[in-house]
Amino acid sequence: MSKDRLYIFDTTLRDGAQTQGVDFSIDDKEKISSSLDYLGVDYIEGGWPGANPTDTEFFNKDHSFKSAKLTAFGMTKKNEHSAENDPMLSSILNSKSSSVCLFGKSWDFQVDIALGISNDENLSNIIESAKHVVKSGKEFMFDAEHFFDGYKSNPDYALKCLKAAFDNGARWIILCDTNGGTLPHEVTKIVSEVTQHIPGKNLGIHAHNDTENAVANSLAAVQAGVRQIQGTINGLGERCGNANLMSLIPSLFLKRDFSEKFELNIKRENLKNLTQCSRLLDELLNRKPNKHLPYVGASAFSHKGGMHVSAVQKDPKTYEHVNPEEVGNARNIIVSDQAGQSNIMSRLKSIGIQIKKNDPKIKKLLSEVKDREFIGYSYDGADASFELLARRLIGDIPRYILINEYDVSVKKDSTGEIISHAKAQLEVDGQKILCEGQGNGPVNALDNAIRKNVNKLAKYSDYLKDLKLVDYKVRILNTGTEAVTRVSIESTDSKGVNWFTIGVSPNIIDASFKALVDSLDYKLFKDKAPASL
Repeated sequence: MSKDRLYIFDTTLRDGAQTQGVDFSIDDKEKISSSLDYLGVDYIEGGWPGANPTDTEFFNKDHSFKSAKLTAFGMTKKNEHSAENDPMLSSILNSKSSSVCLFGKSWDFQVDIALGISNDENLSNIIESAKHVVKSGKEFMFDAEHFFDGYKSNPDYALKCLKAAFDNGARWIILCDTNGGTLPHEVTKIVSEVTQHIPGKNLGIHAHNDTENAVANSLAAVQAGVRQIQGTINGLGERCGNANLMSLIPSLFLKRDFSEKFELNIKRENLKNLTQCSRLLDELLNRKPNKHLPYVGASAFSHKGGMHVSAVQKDPKTYEHVNPEEVGNARNIIVSDQAGQSNIMSRLKSIGIQIKKNDPKIKKLLSEVKDREFIGYSYDGADASFELLARRLIGDIPRYILINEYDVSVKKDSTGEIISHAKAQLEVDGQKILCEGQGNGPVNALDNAIRKNVNKLAKYSDYLKDLKLVDYKVRILNTGTEAVTRVSIESTDSKGVNWFTIGVSPNIIDASFKALVDSLDYKLFKDKAPASL
C-alpha cells in the first residue's frame, strides 16, 4: 500500500523570532537553517525580506540547501496598491527564495477591525496577490490567518478566502489557529469539512500552543486530511509558542498510526539529529535547555525509582515508549534517596565503573547517597559529584589539589562599591601555594582566587586554564537560624563538555566551596591529570 507524503514546514526563523527575548543574527539563521536542511525538512521559512535588515540580508545570500526550499514570508497586498506596485510584495518576489508564503485574513471580524476594509476587498487582495506570485514562477502558499475562529464565526466567508487563493494557483492552503484556542476535536471536525472543498494534499496546519494542544492539533489535522505541518524547533514562538517539530517529527515516524500511512522527506537515520538540532537552538539563544521536552529533553528518558530502573533494565519498553537512541537522546539512570541497587549498578556502568553486584561497596555507596540526601544533597542533576563520590569510595580516584584553608571577606568602600576578597592556601606535591582573588561576590572571589592563579599550580595549570563556571544556583533547604544551603554549580571547558557539582552546608560559602572543589577535581579527573605526590 502506497503511503501519503507529508511535508514539514519549519517557521523557527520567523515565528521563533517573535518570541520575547529572541533576536537571531545572520550567523544564527545560517546555523539553524543548515541544521534543518541536514535534518531533511521540506521548507524553511527564513523570515520577511524587506521587513528588517537581518531578514533582507539573509534572503540576499545564496543558500545551497540540499533538501529544503527557502521560503519568504509576507502578507497579501495592501488595499491601496496593485499587486505589481506593492513594495512589500516586490521585496518578497525579488528575494532568493523558491517559495512564497503570504498570510491574509480569513475571519470577517478581523477584516473589518484589523484591516478596515470590506470582505470583498479582502478577497480581491488575496486573488491579485496569488496571481502575481504564481506569475513570478515561485511556489505560492496562503496562510489563512485566524482561520478556525473565522470558520466558527462565518464558515462561508472563511471558505471563500481559501478558495480565492487555491483557485488562483496556490499550491498550499494553510489553516492557521492563530490565537491557539482551538481544541483537537474541533480541528478534526473543521478540517474534515474543509477537505470537501479543497483536497487534503493541498492543505496544511499552523497551530499555536496557547491551550498546550499545538502538537495534538497538528496530528489531528493530519488524521483529518492535511498534508503539510508547520511548526518550530522546541515549539519556539510568540506567547506560548508554536507546534513543536521536535515532538511531531518523531511521532510521525515512530507511532504506527502515522508511520504506516505516511512518509516524509526526512530519512529514518536522520532522526538521530533531532536532539542535536534542539540543543543547537538553545545554545545559540544562550538558554538552558528544557530538560522535560518530549523525545529530546535530558529527562525524557530519565529513571529515578528503583523498581522502575529494574523494569527498564529487563525491558526498556516498560517505561520508554521509544528507543532514546532513535532520536539522538540517551537513557539516564538517576541516583537519589529513592534509588535502589539497580540505579547504582546502572549508573556505575554508564560511567565506566565495573563492579560485581554483590560487592559490599555497592551497599555502602547506596547508604552514603541516602545519608547525604537526608542532609540536603541531591544527585539528580549533579552527575559529576556523584561520580567523584563513587570513585572515592571505590578507591580509583587520586588526590589532586589539597585546600588547607581559605578566607573570604566582603567590604563596602567609600564609593559604595561592594568588594569581595578571598585567600586560599592550596597544596600540590607537598608545596603550599597562597592564592588571592577579588570578585563581585564571595563565591566569585573564591573561584577567581583559585582559577586565576592556575599558573602557580605548575602541573595543573594547563588543565584548569579553560575551566569556566556557567551557572550557579543557591537553594535554602529550611528556614530559621540553622538553615541549610545547597549550592549547585555548572561548569564547562573548551571541549564543550558540561558537568554539574553540588555542595551542602549551613554556611553558603562553605557549600559553594564544596561544589567548586568538586568541579576542579572532576575537570582534572576527566582530563587524566597526574595525581599530587
